[in-house]
Amino acid sequence: MPKIQILGPGCSKCKVLATHAERAAQELGIQCEIEKITDLRQIMALGVMMTPGLVIDGTVKSVGRVLPVDEIKRLLSDIWNRSLHTWL
Repeated sequence: MPKIQILGPGCSKCKVLATHAERAAQELGIQCEIEKITDLRQIMALGVMMTPGLVIDGTVKSVGRVLPVDEIKRLLSDIWNRSLHTWL
């Protein structure tokens, strides 16, 4: 099961990104674990200096902007297609 992490202090942009990530996974029919990370030390440890940030399976995919649902779906689809056998 893929893991999506939303990085940020809980601002409105972080909340929108979390909603978009949830919607993207739902529209693709992919069950994901979604974690919101608000601790700045954890965020900085991932190399992220601007929020919101989007991390999928440990890889930072976006920093400093709210990705639209379709772009998150593309990222999830790419990862899903490459890693299908490890999530089943």
